[in-house]
Amino acid sequence: MATIKEIAEKSGYSPATVSRLLNNDQNLSISPTTRNKIMTVANELGYWKSHRKQSQQPIRPNIALLYRVSGKEQLQDEYFAFLRNEIIKEVDKAGLQVEIFGHIADLIKAADSFQGFIGVGADRVTQDQLIALHHKLPHGVFVDINPMPKLFDSVQPNLELTVQDALSRLVKAGYERVGFIGGKGLNLNNIQQADAREIAFREFASMQGIKEAPLYVDGPFNVENGYRLGRMVIDQSKDSLPEAFIIASDTLSVGVLQAFNEAGILVPRDTAVISINNSEVAKYVSPPLTSYNINQQTLSRMAIELLQDLIMHPDRPHVHLKVNTDIVYRKSFLNNNS
Repeated sequence: MATIKEIAEKSGYSPATVSRLLNNDQNLSISPTTRNKIMTVANELGYWKSHRKQSQQPIRPNIALLYRVSGKEQLQDEYFAFLRNEIIKEVDKAGLQVEIFGHIADLIKAADSFQGFIGVGADRVTQDQLIALHHKLPHGVFVDINPMPKLFDSVQPNLELTVQDALSRLVKAGYERVGFIGGKGLNLNNIQQADAREIAFREFASMQGIKEAPLYVDGPFNVENGYRLGRMVIDQSKDSLPEAFIIASDTLSVGVLQAFNEAGILVPRDTAVISINNSEVAKYVSPPLTSYNINQQTLSRMAIELLQDLIMHPDRPHVHLKVNTDIVYRKSFLNNNS
């Protein structure tokens, strides 16, 4: 069993300082570097494993928030902006300290001040940068998007099950021709990866017995691209518009609805729409969007708990959690059989 004295000797700090820190003394004033050194040694010696039964409070590390989200439109960034705010709220509830970084290089330089990090987004991040970050700060949990699941834990919405559920509801409501509108997935090291929602649609459409399942997938997840994709649907569909669409995000849906409205296509009379995210804008477009709600509070809380567990058990395998979504019915699709 690791003792305060052993931790003090290995870390180079006094037993009194070590004891006050490990017992969460709120009046203790020490630098982030000192805190990190003591916590790291405590982890290495297995202090938390041997004392978790006696301790009534969880480990309280200093953590970083790596927020890598691009885009200038507030509407485009709304989902990730809300997610960032929820993470900060949950960090505060947990009594932790957090510092926000917008560039991975800056976090790597400051890594010695933190015991772990939570990552949101992966804009303009390379594999080499992620490997360097893992070398300096191995305890990390990505929320929503995990660019390197071999190196970091993650908490993500269950988008595969979301698409499967949407298809099931559409089939149950009698729709036989269902299209999918989405954007491109994560680009890592200039390699474009397919988005999980697109993959799920391709896999489950035939399994659900959908007779026609055209896909319209290209570009970023923003309103402008949604409008462009909506125009593409109109040009390619001619007189055979799918009876319903699953759209990968509310931001894309806003642009699609604009294109449909301009062309005189009425939703849900001419085609129904089910969207994903249930962002604030979903209630105010015309018609209001039926959309799957992603519980960002749960994502944030689970990410913090997972990070604390990773810090306490650094040798365990990486864990990837999926959080289910729930549908919120509005006028773009009303399922009378639900």
